[in-house]
Amino acid sequence: MASCISTPSPSSRLQLTKTTFIAATSLPLYHRSKCELNRRSLAVRGIVATGVSAMAMASTLTSQPQPPQEKGLERLAYKAEGYNYWKWKDHNIHYVVQGEGPPLVLIHGFGASAFHWRYNIPELAKKHKVYALDLLGFGWSDKALVDYDAMVWRDQVTDFLKEIVKEPAVLVGNSLGGFTALIAATGLPEFVNGVVLLNSAGQFGDGNKERKNSEETTLQKFFLKPLKEVFQRVALGFIFWQSKQPTRIKSVLKSVYVNSSNVDDYLVESITRPAQDPNAGEVYYRLMTRFMMNQSKYTLDSVLSELSCPLLLLWGDLDPWVGPAKANKIKEFYPKTTLVHLQAGHCPHDETPELVNTALLDWLTTLTPQVTLQTV
Repeated sequence: MASCISTPSPSSRLQLTKTTFIAATSLPLYHRSKCELNRRSLAVRGIVATGVSAMAMASTLTSQPQPPQEKGLERLAYKAEGYNYWKWKDHNIHYVVQGEGPPLVLIHGFGASAFHWRYNIPELAKKHKVYALDLLGFGWSDKALVDYDAMVWRDQVTDFLKEIVKEPAVLVGNSLGGFTALIAATGLPEFVNGVVLLNSAGQFGDGNKERKNSEETTLQKFFLKPLKEVFQRVALGFIFWQSKQPTRIKSVLKSVYVNSSNVDDYLVESITRPAQDPNAGEVYYRLMTRFMMNQSKYTLDSVLSELSCPLLLLWGDLDPWVGPAKANKIKEFYPKTTLVHLQAGHCPHDETPELVNTALLDWLTTLTPQVTLQTV
């Protein structure tokens, strides 16, 4: 997506100011492998009640102060070299796979990787075949110099379903990964049995506003636009350098984790290591200018209008970026929604994994799986 070129209106300037602030506090992306879309919140920012309804349900889960390992939760082993690699459009895509059973595909948020599901993969793999992949430009996947757009990740996930999973699955996504799961489900509905969103990115459209595209003047095209791009490169270059420092990453993570006991060396290393890739800075620049600055092209209401499968919302109500109002609006808009409230921040799957795992597994038992596709 391209960044705005024309002079913004006051409301647009407010939106860009918020986006820029999120960029300044976001997590870096990247690691060269061996082989989260709300315009205000795409940065790194109870037990389920009996009788889960496919229409809509709200329950509240409470977090515990102890770190997951102290509760006996198994953790995915960290591997500096990564786990498995899949060749997709000449790019190396990293993924983890464990377990046997009905498949789940876990999709991380902005700045994260498959390792962010460290406390979910081992537990879910006891009953399911669990895949967790790194989106192009993130984690251990290649830092491709492409024009990043929501459709790039949609195509990556749908091709992953067809080429690697090879049967209908449930897609689970946090932040950016949540919106990616939604658009993938609408793009390949025959391969998706359900979608689970954890503090998803994406925004609802504003029916009272119409985007007006005016032609560029000579001054805008040959002077103002290049000048803006130079300024953006300098500013975002500094922001990226600052945001990939371990101390800065810890600070940002603690701001979106209500219980920061899980902000440990494992998590920080899984974020800082990818940032050392030679292309990391350029990918960050492209994401911020061509993608995050223009997030209104694909809206939640337009995507949800095309969705047909059951939807589960596991929502951290204490998220400073994406609060419960958004979850309630999704539930109201899409009737096949189950909503579970969690006393957690932006990443409930890592902050309260035991509650997320329980709620997810309970909901999965209510689904009627599609017939396995034998030929792809």
